[in-house]
Amino acid sequence: MSGYTIEPIARIRSDFPTKFGIPRQAGIVDELESTVVFEPEYRNDEALRGLESFSHIWLIWQFSENLRTGWSPTVRPPRLGGNMRMGVFATRSPFRPNALGLSCVRLLGLEKHSRCGTVLRVAGADLMDGTPVFDIKPYVPYADCHPEASDGFAPDPGARLDVSFLPGTVKCIPADKLAALRGVLANDPRPRYQHSPERVYALEFAGCEVKFTVDENRLTVVSAEKMN
Repeated sequence: MSGYTIEPIARIRSDFPTKFGIPRQAGIVDELESTVVFEPEYRNDEALRGLESFSHIWLIWQFSENLRTGWSPTVRPPRLGGNMRMGVFATRSPFRPNALGLSCVRLLGLEKHSRCGTVLRVAGADLMDGTPVFDIKPYVPYADCHPEASDGFAPDPGARLDVSFLPGTVKCIPADKLAALRGVLANDPRPRYQHSPERVYALEFAGCEVKFTVDENRLTVVSAEKMN
């Protein structure tokens, strides 16, 4: 077999319209809730029978915003400051031969909708709104969890930032999204190589443009406005 064509079975609906601010790995911000909406031809409840008995699932998806022709055997991982090259298969870089991603998310439940059939509510996804999903598999703890595994050059997500909001800035944020936004910001969404305390960063989240600065371990939200 020289090639094999796959097609999306679903798409993610999340609060991230752009890539900036999305957690670097799944599960880092458990407060983030997303929805898996199946494509019309895959809206069959029989395909989901038994899934509700699992607490977590694997999503196999596409780095749809990073598609390239050709590939490079080495990449510059942000965790290493973008200064060192590592083999692409030793990283989770989106710049891969097949641009596939793998995320383990918590399954909150299955919900029936009149317009789009049964959807999956999930927590902790690291995916942009509209990301195509190619497959869903149950997470099986005895097979998928290896506490003794070594973590190479990516030992942990790093120290969390202290997040504060200037007066009035939280008014724009929907109340049920505030905890998720705090989690996103606490995990430092900045590129690893940017550390200027004077720089103002802009993050689009839940229909708002959130601007913030970072000084050492303190992140301050300076403004938040509804997007048109």
